[in-house]
Amino acid sequence: MPKPDESRLIPKNLPDFQQHFPNEEACIVHLYTKRFPTGFVCRYCEQHEGDAGPPYSFVSRPTVYRCRNCKRDTSLTAGTIMHRSKQPLCSWFWAAFLVTSLTPGMSAVQFKKMLGIRRYETAFQMLHKLRAAMVRPERGSIGQKFPVEVDETFAGGATQGKGRGITDKVLVVGAVEVMPRRESDKWGGRDPNLMGGPPLKHRGGHGRGILAGRLRLQVIPNRKQETLVPFVRTYVAPGAKVRTDAWIGYEPLAEQGYDHEKVAVCGDHEKTDKHLPMIHIAFGNLDAWLLGTHHGVSPQHLQAYLNEYVFRFNRRFWPMVAFDSVLGIAVRAAAPSYEGLYKGAWEHPGT
Repeated sequence: MPKPDESRLIPKNLPDFQQHFPNEEACIVHLYTKRFPTGFVCRYCEQHEGDAGPPYSFVSRPTVYRCRNCKRDTSLTAGTIMHRSKQPLCSWFWAAFLVTSLTPGMSAVQFKKMLGIRRYETAFQMLHKLRAAMVRPERGSIGQKFPVEVDETFAGGATQGKGRGITDKVLVVGAVEVMPRRESDKWGGRDPNLMGGPPLKHRGGHGRGILAGRLRLQVIPNRKQETLVPFVRTYVAPGAKVRTDAWIGYEPLAEQGYDHEKVAVCGDHEKTDKHLPMIHIAFGNLDAWLLGTHHGVSPQHLQAYLNEYVFRFNRRFWPMVAFDSVLGIAVRAAAPSYEGLYKGAWEHPGT
């Protein structure tokens, strides 16, 4: 029976990862404690191992456990993003570590080469399953303590030679918290991933004394009030201060109980930079990431890439903790099938 204490460590670097997860058995131990943190619970009779006794395990099938009470088998990967995968757990752990710890992330082509996966489609599906595990089901709203900037942008595809006003890109709305640098309790006064020595003089926010907090992004069909207002109500805490431009789509926010602060920027870069700096920095980084790492993405899967970007953005000060977060969500998240991805039946969850 796996020992829970053996898998509680979070790898801080590549040698650390290799030491913690040197083989398939170590990965099984870690996944077992993620799946059953208080001990084995049968998915059929719901008996806890404290009552029925520890489950039977098999040398020939190391990821299968048999309940002592009802004698039915439970797969360790059942109900997770790794369900029925032919890839070993080691490959999944390497995938989660590389995708979450590398700053620019990984394209499916690079992912395929690094893990020695034979087919591009397999790498593509594994990455999308990991992206499904980057959306925390119990994620909360933002803006309880800090102002929130909200705006829209176009992202995704590239348009060339189609004339003015025609674009293949997709409309995306975003909301981001704006907090004083180093004053959030979450940051504790210092980035935990910075090296020792005196604090850096860089003020963040491209030289400003503010810092972008939590981010939310969502693909939207249009800029109407019926689209923008529900997005704000879903992701921004009631009564929060919300900063937008003077677009009519945000007009009802004050009636919804928000402290709505709007400015008619009218394409003026100086006004935009002063009133909505953080959301446009987030949009700029998003465009650079989509083009630099993925060379553009299809509208069908854009929401999945937004989910990965938000996950990476919100954990940028703790990239190594992100690995543990993905595995924690992966054991309880629904994942797309091969057919669902390629035929469009799968709907990517929002951030």
